[in-house]
Amino acid sequence: MVSFNGTALGRMLAAVAAAFFFRVISSPGPALLPDGEPEDSGDEEAPSDSSEVAPVTLRWSRITCSLSDKHGKTVRFLLTNVSGEAKPGRLLAIMGPSGSGKTTLLNVLVGQLAASPRLHLSGHMDVNGKPRSHGYKIAYVRQEDLFFSQLTVRETLSIAAELQLPEIASVQKREMYVNELLLRLGLINCADSIIGDAKVRGISGGEKKRLSLACELIASPSVIFADEPTTGLDAFQAEKVMETHELLARDGHTVICSIHQPRSSVYKKFDDIVLLSEGAVVYMGPARDEPLKYFEKFGYDCPDHMNPAEFLADLISIDYSSAESIRSSQTRIDKLVAEFSEILPSVECLSPITTWKSCKIPAKVGGKSLTKKQGGWWRQYYHMIHSNIRSSRRLTKHPEVAAINTAMAALTKTVSVFPKERVIVDRERSKGSYALGPYLISKLLAEIPIGAAFPLMFGTILYPMAHLHPSLSRFTKFCGIITMEAFAASAMGLTVGAMVSTTEAAMAVGPSLMTVFIVFGGYYVNAENTPVVFRWIPRISLIRWAFQGLCINEFTGLKFECQNSFDIQTGEQALERFSFGGSRIGDTITAQGRILMFWYWTTYLLLKKNQPKYQELKPPQL
Repeated sequence: MVSFNGTALGRMLAAVAAAFFFRVISSPGPALLPDGEPEDSGDEEAPSDSSEVAPVTLRWSRITCSLSDKHGKTVRFLLTNVSGEAKPGRLLAIMGPSGSGKTTLLNVLVGQLAASPRLHLSGHMDVNGKPRSHGYKIAYVRQEDLFFSQLTVRETLSIAAELQLPEIASVQKREMYVNELLLRLGLINCADSIIGDAKVRGISGGEKKRLSLACELIASPSVIFADEPTTGLDAFQAEKVMETHELLARDGHTVICSIHQPRSSVYKKFDDIVLLSEGAVVYMGPARDEPLKYFEKFGYDCPDHMNPAEFLADLISIDYSSAESIRSSQTRIDKLVAEFSEILPSVECLSPITTWKSCKIPAKVGGKSLTKKQGGWWRQYYHMIHSNIRSSRRLTKHPEVAAINTAMAALTKTVSVFPKERVIVDRERSKGSYALGPYLISKLLAEIPIGAAFPLMFGTILYPMAHLHPSLSRFTKFCGIITMEAFAASAMGLTVGAMVSTTEAAMAVGPSLMTVFIVFGGYYVNAENTPVVFRWIPRISLIRWAFQGLCINEFTGLKFECQNSFDIQTGEQALERFSFGGSRIGDTITAQGRILMFWYWTTYLLLKKNQPKYQELKPPQL
């Protein structure tokens, strides 16, 4: 099969087709008046940056998380009787060596610990003195920075605002809200740069971290969780990111982050710390001088001019250099855990709330607190199709993902992208930004311009070169058949991406499945030669139906010059050899449409079934 990899003309035509199909609306920021205030455009009030965040005090006690074997016997404790408190206006850091339970504790507090039958979770949590519920807004910034790489920073925030803030009906007010976030989080200089990925250069790592935070701050959450926010950043960028978290805490948010071993300038930004070692609390309280004074009582003095974070990390880590060092460090940690557990009931967990006045993030619109909820179904669909069209249009600039003129190319393109995109979709669905139905429908419709443009160019080049039937109607049918084939192959790629968790696995499963369809596609093995046990495969093979349609389109009505009486004399006889006698092109198009809908429906069911499930927090057993 001939493959067309694209040319400069092809890329230009694809971009024009995408733009013609749907007008892509950019979101440039509104002009500001000389005094810094946006122009007034109506009766609707602008987001007020003087509004204060609803304060939330989060307390947890006796959090225990254990892992058992298949027989139900506990084999490891991830967390053991962990208690603590986080207050508004303060930055709380969960510190500890690798494997100490930092991320596990953070996931428990967020309520997003992945569920497993071998996992057992118990403990108590309350919010402002009441049992934990979903009545307060939270933000969770994970280690991985997951975005649609072909969108710009401004477009990413604008789409998030459109989906999560249906209360703001005015486009100009949303733009003002987004501009305020861009300014406060230091993203204004890169607002119109694409985010990028490993292949396409985009914004820096620090800017991606701040963009992750900005996306979570859209609905002004009361509590902000951040998992290792400095991972992968250099010292300067790490400090800038933590400075942003500190300013958010001063604005009234309750900020909780996990961190491994920060530099001294970063450690000074923490108001409170929780030190974990092997899932147990070694210290909890104010972060400035109190930890060093506390450990001095047990004979552990921090040397002068040493980073307190390094001293604390060394103190609560196990030294695996020798059997003796393992034994001595384990004894030290066990003693520190026991000492703190004895004084914990009489300790005031954290110090009082301080006054905060800096770094105001818009928290209200029209005098009412923002609520984080989905817009209507059509609203979600409208904004998701904008997002998908923007991404698809920009991807045509790259030949490796633009050549979708054959079934294998369409499949490969989809399975190389969708597993990564699915992670973003799962995250947004868990946040309630949009539902699964609007996403899949918008994805299908957004890919129509590119999906149709490249088969059309492929057919335009191949058809005259192969000296196929010189008829406009047959050329049109030829292009329609291969276009439907490309769409069906892309839909199959979505299903493969929904079945497996990684791009590597999808790239292994997808082409293998397509190879089976090629073998039973009618050219190598026709229906009459197919063993009975495998005769269902040609019925679902998109290759077979495309091959059948192309054969009918080309051979119908043809007459061949014959030298022998047993030679094929007509095109209809050729179709009989392929077991296509009596079939029509309409049957092909109908079958391809059914295959397309089958794969999309299967993708929907798989994504619905495999959506993330989280472990339930149960009361501790007495």
